Amino acid sequence: MSQRRVVVTGMGVVTPLGNDLPTFWNNILESKSGVSTITTFDTTLFATKIAGQVKNFTPTDFFKNPKDARRCDRYTQLAFAAAKEAYANAGLGSTSLNPERCGIIFGSGIGGLQSLEDQHGTLKDRGPNRVSPFMIPMMISNIASGLLAIEYNFQGPSFAIVTACATASHSIGESWRLIKDDEGDVFITGGSEAAVVPIGLGGFSAMKAISTRNDQPERASRPFDKGRDGFVLSEGAGVIVLEELEHAKKRGAKIYGEIVGYGATTDAYHMTSPAPGGAGAARAMKRALQLANLNPSDIQYINAHGTSTPQGDICETQAIKSVFGDKAKNVWVSSTKSMIGHLLGAAGSVELAVCLKAIETGNVPPTINLEDPDPECDLDYVPNTARSGKINAIMNNSFGFGGHNACIIAKKFV
Repeated sequence: MSQRRVVVTGMGVVTPLGNDLPTFWNNILESKSGVSTITTFDTTLFATKIAGQVKNFTPTDFFKNPKDARRCDRYTQLAFAAAKEAYANAGLGSTSLNPERCGIIFGSGIGGLQSLEDQHGTLKDRGPNRVSPFMIPMMISNIASGLLAIEYNFQGPSFAIVTACATASHSIGESWRLIKDDEGDVFITGGSEAAVVPIGLGGFSAMKAISTRNDQPERASRPFDKGRDGFVLSEGAGVIVLEELEHAKKRGAKIYGEIVGYGATTDAYHMTSPAPGGAGAARAMKRALQLANLNPSDIQYINAHGTSTPQGDICETQAIKSVFGDKAKNVWVSSTKSMIGHLLGAAGSVELAVCLKAIETGNVPPTINLEDPDPECDLDYVPNTARSGKINAIMNNSFGFGGHNACIIAKKFV
């Protein structure tokens, strides 16, 4: 098997807590919440009226031509913004790349939901002849990957992974595999989501999966707290640049950390509920540790999936305890979703960026709104205030409807 090592050389995010990585990270460490009352459409008839929305976002700032921006769904617009930051952050614009050795694996859990809703309205009100010819390419979940490949002339593998809320982590993990297996040297990877639209909010409301704490939006996402009542629907994008180590060293790239492990499993149990005891999640964590050649005691920080759903938080806690054993209460665990809500298919890449900043700075983000811990959630979730300490290795968990589990392990680069 190839011994090629894979490092992270660039990151970019667009989130409810900031439209660039420095702003986002500072707000995370200050325990701020990006959740607010929905302002982009009328929520009178909805049980939930809150979400994590990206604010002050001008799509045309990230496209060469305003017309190109108009021909993209918001999920692709967010992807372009995060990718532009990550590409610049990695310094790829000032280096000569072999395009056939560069790839894109970038997904979305749902894709262009606003485009589908808009064009369905046009179909009903004005007839089929008025449906936009751009409707299909705007809504499909692989179009961000395809358009990013065009933007950066990446001619290697390019495709999209769709595994609900595990999408971005699977995209990162599969990119890692391809670089290790010598299928390329540089990959742009991650996920994007823009489902804070009426049909998206209606669908998640009907499932009774999201919080209705409408009078306290900033306190609505409360992972591991006894008073949690569901997740907060959010939007955003996260882009990670992965690079083969010698390729990165040759061009003098800054290295944020090394990806050393990736576990992918399936519950094979239920459409939306996690397997009892978090069995599938636990197997993903164990597999990631095995490939990383690490023991549980080597991990200092876990960025939990931690969505703030009653059953999900318990199952993840049980999974961590089953993997880490008597070390479980010694590892710091936190949920960034307490501050930004749940970015669905973008969650894994935004949260990996958080983990890499934790490695770089020695600061671990808190779980805010953790005021009355659920007795069944009894780990150290870094409640309410960020914490400082030496972080050598992290684990990032992502789990999606359909029973999809993905776990990424990254280490400080040495």
